[in-house]
Amino acid sequence: MTFRIAFMGSPDFAVPALRALLDAGREIVCVYTQPPRPAGRGQAVRKTPVHALADAASIPVRTPASLKSGEEKAAFAALDLDLAVVVAYGLILPRAVLDAPKHGCINLHGSLLPRWRGAAPIQRAVMAGDRVTGVQVMRMEAGLDTGPVLMSAETPIDEDDTSGAVHDRLAALGAQLLPQAVNRIENGAARFVPQSEAGVVYAHKITPEETRIDWSAPAREIDRRIRGLSPAPGAWFWLPGEKGPVRCKALMSRVSRGEGPPGACLDDRLRIACGEGAVRLLKVQREGKGPMDAEDFLRGVPVPEGAVLG
Repeated sequence: MTFRIAFMGSPDFAVPALRALLDAGREIVCVYTQPPRPAGRGQAVRKTPVHALADAASIPVRTPASLKSGEEKAAFAALDLDLAVVVAYGLILPRAVLDAPKHGCINLHGSLLPRWRGAAPIQRAVMAGDRVTGVQVMRMEAGLDTGPVLMSAETPIDEDDTSGAVHDRLAALGAQLLPQAVNRIENGAARFVPQSEAGVVYAHKITPEETRIDWSAPAREIDRRIRGLSPAPGAWFWLPGEKGPVRCKALMSRVSRGEGPPGACLDDRLRIACGEGAVRLLKVQREGKGPMDAEDFLRGVPVPEGAVLG
């Protein structure tokens, strides 16, 4: 008999994992993903990246807005699954769904649990200045990322890493782990280890209030926030302009030397004074425009020494 798997995921982070299972010859009987939604400047309705891959692989796709109804629970149970693999799906799985597959549900999580349980583990790790992070395959329970861990892989976080760069490395690591994890579960060789009760930290969802740069904070903290929120949602500031302030995102930075009033430009190359020290902005994006290296940005939008960013 074949080992029947449902894959539940939505964003880019989940795509390498699904592709790895398909490349390993696994039978994915159904994909669950978030419903198509308006996106981009034109607000055209788009399918999730996982949905697009499932279509290309001719896998049946389901896009319920919730799994709480009796009808959705019954439909999931009727799949007669051996296992459900969950990677950044975006919906809460009710107990009936967690219990339906013969071997339960496993989740690929982007941190080293119990640190950074929750919605934004990669961004929070970079913003906190963590030196290492990783991915883990865990058995899902009713609690938020509380289940025992089957497999792990680590990666360092360098001082010039953005959350986007870490995201891509973790997605690749997770894609390596999942086929191995499924093999162990199918063969009865899986050994799940309970998480430590010490060191629990929650990676709360990024709020809009957090994304505006507070230039009165220390330079190292601002640098981590810029890199942690890059490429999305992006840390932003007000750039003074002839017709009024222009909203800009800072997408890459580096801690620099210098002091002055917070937000003041210490030269004409975007070295900005902070509450302690300074940061140099290396990549910026004006509202409505694409990301640009600072050098190219300044050719079109000079920012003189002494200008004050909001």
